[in-house]
Amino acid sequence: MALIRVTSPHVHKANRTADVMRLVLLATLPALLAMTFFFGWGTLINVIWASLLAVGMEAAIIRLRKRPVMFYLRDYSAVVTAILLALALPPFAPWWLTLVGVFVAIVIAKHLYGGLGQNPFNPAMVAYALLLVSFPVMMTRWNMPTVLLDNGALGLFDSIAVIFGGLEPAQIDQFTGATPLDAFKHRGGLTSEEAWRQIDVLANGIGAWHAVSAAYVMGGIFLLNRKVFTWHIPLAMLAAMTVPSILLFGFDPDSYADPFFHLTAGGTMMGAFFIATDPVTAASSNKGKLFYGAGIGLLIFVIRSWGNYPDAVAFAVLLMNLAAPFIDLYTQPRSYGHTQAKRGLKGDS
Repeated sequence: MALIRVTSPHVHKANRTADVMRLVLLATLPALLAMTFFFGWGTLINVIWASLLAVGMEAAIIRLRKRPVMFYLRDYSAVVTAILLALALPPFAPWWLTLVGVFVAIVIAKHLYGGLGQNPFNPAMVAYALLLVSFPVMMTRWNMPTVLLDNGALGLFDSIAVIFGGLEPAQIDQFTGATPLDAFKHRGGLTSEEAWRQIDVLANGIGAWHAVSAAYVMGGIFLLNRKVFTWHIPLAMLAAMTVPSILLFGFDPDSYADPFFHLTAGGTMMGAFFIATDPVTAASSNKGKLFYGAGIGLLIFVIRSWGNYPDAVAFAVLLMNLAAPFIDLYTQPRSYGHTQAKRGLKGDS
């Protein structure tokens, strides 16, 4: 019997969801190690706690839906969601805050829409945004980098006591403070130059956030190299943040932060390489990815500069998740054998 000749592209080996998720988990290790080194044991504890909660909730929901539990647990999607959420939370977030966040991410933002592949919004960012709006004090109380603490980072057991309620709020306040973005946002009447000299977290502690951002870049380059996603979304997002920040900083350096600060002081790099590139909720065509990533970057810059929230990765991603189907509708590539792409709402009738 003659073989059927089929045109490319050809898939040479299986590309299972579990394999992709394992690569993402591996890529988060540099950031997890950096955060543990610069901010103490809290992030590692949160990651473990969130992962256990996510697996338990995922199993319970799958059983309620009468689906094979182990089949779905083996795709590691619940663990990836939990770890991304835990990395975004303050290192010493109380245990109940993580519990609420994981419940929202797994049960509401994922399974309420039908499970993996059906959710229109990034589950980790849905949970993060809800927590930030509902518990702003808890979500903005970060522990200071170890370089700013007289006695260094808390030990493992003290960190567990902080997260699970063994220390009083007054004791916790001794090693917590504002993030660089929050400090710059609420600098009062200080100019940018004065803020960098007088606010300790900007003058002496910013290096910790720079290092964490560099760790996310390392993980992102690894994922790019393994072709987990393409370059379009990260590059467009970072460029859309950098260009207006250069223009405004050059116009009024006393009032606006420099581009490097925007790129490295918050969750920008995590958002660019680990959140915005979520294949389920992002635009799918290459041209659409450029519009999608640019929209996220521009929204982050606008909200940071003139909005109420110092960092805005979650809100920007969720807004562009909402716009992703529209972007795909108008950026479809030309199909083979057709003279032009079929775009927009035009139908055959």
